[in-house]
Amino acid sequence: MGDRYSPRANALGFLRLCLAFAVLVGHSWPLGVGRATPGLGFSRGQADVGALAVDGFFVLSGFLVTASAARLGFVRFAWHRCLRIFPGLWVCLLATALFAGFFATFPDALAFAWHNALGQPHQWGIGTLFRDTPYGRLTGGGSVVNGSLWSLSFELFWYGVFTALTACGVIRRSPRLILLLTAGAYTVLLSDFLHQLPGTTRTVPQPRGTFGPIPFFGSLNTQTLVYLGFLFLLGASAQLYQHRVPIHPLLAATAAAVLLATLRFGAFHVLGYPAYAYLLLWAACALPPWTHRIGRTQDYSYGIYIYAFPTQQLLATLGVHHWGLPAYIALSALATTVLAAASWHLVERPALHLKRWTPVLSLRTACLPVTPAQTSAPRCPPSSEPAVDART
Repeated sequence: MGDRYSPRANALGFLRLCLAFAVLVGHSWPLGVGRATPGLGFSRGQADVGALAVDGFFVLSGFLVTASAARLGFVRFAWHRCLRIFPGLWVCLLATALFAGFFATFPDALAFAWHNALGQPHQWGIGTLFRDTPYGRLTGGGSVVNGSLWSLSFELFWYGVFTALTACGVIRRSPRLILLLTAGAYTVLLSDFLHQLPGTTRTVPQPRGTFGPIPFFGSLNTQTLVYLGFLFLLGASAQLYQHRVPIHPLLAATAAAVLLATLRFGAFHVLGYPAYAYLLLWAACALPPWTHRIGRTQDYSYGIYIYAFPTQQLLATLGVHHWGLPAYIALSALATTVLAAASWHLVERPALHLKRWTPVLSLRTACLPVTPAQTSAPRCPPSSEPAVDART
């Protein structure tokens, strides 16, 4: 992989966009027609289309974020992560609250934005909004405005872990610790699987309570934290040990076969997870060059992810789902893409231009006088990171 993967020419942006649309398509069944997400039957309850897409996001996120952690100090690393998540999220929450204010009370709408501003959903609904949609009836009349936000809290948790590891110098000096953490997480998955035998081969995460509360953030479901963390760590390990990861179409075909077999017959989390991670990373290197241009400088995947759910709920309220599922999916994708494009060009991209911002104090201490022997060297070494990296 070290020979095949190029940070400036790969299909990661294309894959992220596909995963974002997969979440939208998967949600179209419960949101549009009040039925279970596709894939649950085939996998016998182990996963569905939306869950697979979220799993893929964590693999690719771990891969990309670790590359950033390896070249940045921990303060700047944390700053970059905040810029990538929070500006787009805050504008999405505010826009949702302002729109909901026409159908509910403004205090309830603003409370929704405020309670979810740190990425950990503390309020799912706004008054009675969306209770009469297919999804509202499916959940017993509950108001759910943006159900997709659940995964952000787990993403932010692992950002925090890698910020701490970067501060301790682990990413650059002791990458084997990442392998140890990956093995530890896998031990939990394997333990769950073995405890379910011989009754069933289906790997269903076992309940383990909550982790936390974390100050200003709340509590997280422990088993979800470990399972998604394993995928994140798989991506991180692949980034740190690219020279050890073979890239070959035969291995990709084997991984695809293992993924399908485990989804159908069981052991998905213990065997299918690693196969799925390898398949995604192989695709990032092996897909044709035209895919490399997608998402390189303008990444709509995050905007699609955070805007799709409320957009689909609104279209269901307007009765678009009565036109048929294909029309509902097509209009959902079109409307969400427009919002995601606006989010990228008006919010996310301008925010990412602040990645190079440095406090004046730090700048003064970093730019030391140049001695005569160093006249050819720049006073402040330029960052090796592009001005805007859409995928991180």
